[in-house]
Amino acid sequence: MKIIVSDEALEWFEKEMDLDDGDQIRFYARYGGSSPFHEGFSLGMNREQSTNPAVEVEKNKILFYIEEDDLWFFDNHDLHILVDETLNEIKYDYTKEA
Repeated sequence: MKIIVSDEALEWFEKEMDLDDGDQIRFYARYGGSSPFHEGFSLGMNREQSTNPAVEVEKNKILFYIEEDDLWFFDNHDLHILVDETLNEIKYDYTKEA
């Protein structure tokens, strides 16, 4: 599994979340909402330090990661982090691992 952060998404995170070098963003399964894989769960994100990352990618000195306990949510799909230009907010896309 991979995390792919678009350049536009990186800029959004840096601006909207006021990120500095070394900051970390966690993506996790949260109760509520829905996702392409699990009714009743949606993808959440938060700025916090990793404890047991299973997947991570660093972009412009910012670490984006998913903890081992949250891998089930992604159902063997890569996470693509993009920006919805119309709404100016983060959006997610999932592709089956190659």
